[in-house]
Amino acid sequence: MRVLYVEDNAMNRQVVGDMLQVAGASMVGAPDAEAGLRAVDEQAFDLVLMDIRMPGMDGLTAIGHLRQKNPPVSSLPVIVVTADTSANLRGRCEAALADDVIMKPVALQQLLASMGRVLAKKSGNAMPID
Repeated sequence: MRVLYVEDNAMNRQVVGDMLQVAGASMVGAPDAEAGLRAVDEQAFDLVLMDIRMPGMDGLTAIGHLRQKNPPVSSLPVIVVTADTSANLRGRCEAALADDVIMKPVALQQLLASMGRVLAKKSGNAMPID
């Protein structure tokens, strides 16, 4: 499995990359939304992890751009990874067409459970892989 993690904090990218490696997945990191959008145009991914607070374009706007691309890119599963605790966070993420939201700091079980739910939903399989 290939995962794109769009996150401006290099340490966060490294930690999640290490977690994904333990789980048998490979990760490509992008330091901002613009680089993430270029990456999905140039490489194939199975899933996108997206921070929402980044310099320049924010993650929710980037998800909107992703959803406007041609298939299969437009249907990539997207999990928001954030430290944002605002009351309307889930609603904003749903409006942006994100598939799930997990909170920082990311725990391995939380990440795998979210990935399992999202991938199962996208494939039509009722059984998550967590």
